[in-house]
Amino acid sequence: MRFPVTEHVVKSDGHTTWYLACGAPSAPLIVFVHGWPELSISWRHQLRCFADLGFRAVAPDMRGYGGSTVHLRLEDYAMEPIVGDLLALLRALGREQAVWVGHDWGAPAVWSLAQHHPERALAVASLCVPYQPRGFTVDNLIPTVNRERYPLDEYPAGQWDYQLFYRENFDKARATFEANPLNTAKALFRKGNPDLRNTPARTATVRRDGGWFGGAAEAPDVPVDRDLLTDEDLHRYASSLARNGFFGPGAWYMNGDANAAYARRARNEGRLDMPVLFLHASRDYTCDTTDAPLLVAPMREACRDLTEATLPTGHWMAQERPELVNANLARWLAAKLPQYWRTS
Repeated sequence: MRFPVTEHVVKSDGHTTWYLACGAPSAPLIVFVHGWPELSISWRHQLRCFADLGFRAVAPDMRGYGGSTVHLRLEDYAMEPIVGDLLALLRALGREQAVWVGHDWGAPAVWSLAQHHPERALAVASLCVPYQPRGFTVDNLIPTVNRERYPLDEYPAGQWDYQLFYRENFDKARATFEANPLNTAKALFRKGNPDLRNTPARTATVRRDGGWFGGAAEAPDVPVDRDLLTDEDLHRYASSLARNGFFGPGAWYMNGDANAAYARRARNEGRLDMPVLFLHASRDYTCDTTDAPLLVAPMREACRDLTEATLPTGHWMAQERPELVNANLARWLAAKLPQYWRTS
């Protein structure tokens, strides 16, 4: 039986979560959590695949995105309330546990859920963004920079410079992306370029340039990368970003102190005992985990049952090479959670 992808809404405590679901309602639950500046449709290639494999696959629009609530205060986008949204979704689905899969900012969300509510996380998988037990904050990331590629005098914040630009110029950062959401989506969603290996990421000079895109007032008009997006995908991203704006997406970067404080309250001193999968993207030059041992060391120390694999993709790996992402997720689930797997 081929299951349709259906749309749903959950309301709780002043927040609405809009989500997509696919698969038998009683099947084992796997929740896919997107990052910046994405949507639930970022997991479109995973939803039907894992429904066909016997799971109930769910992907929410996170707060600030799509059909979910756009909150009006910066502090509303800290990890603690975001984890609260995921727990409310889990309750609404009538479940005690799930397998959680995150990408980009969705990764710190599922990592945070696992470290604070391990009883709710049967297993955790992350694409591109490794676990930082002390919190995924720019202050924790800068000390991990590869200084051979990013000399301190030239690139003081390394590839994480763009996060400081948010902190110092939040309104300008928003305005650049909001000036032309269609161009923004086309410029951001691009496959990994192997020719850029060993060169500084463009995110390393955002403050020096006076903003994203070389300091231009809006994103350049570039061709659609059809290895990632169809025209329908592009317009769904662009229309959502035009409707909601970039306050919510940008605000995820503005809560470093609160997120660090939240991480300090983690259970088990932040150690994770459940099965964990981490997928490295060899062509992700901002969150470069293949040549940055200091960035991945905390994850390797804190995760008792860690599986790693490296895929030849850029940052948007679930959309660029879904067959590789799906195969690695399925292989890991079969090996680590055979009792959870159920065929439909």
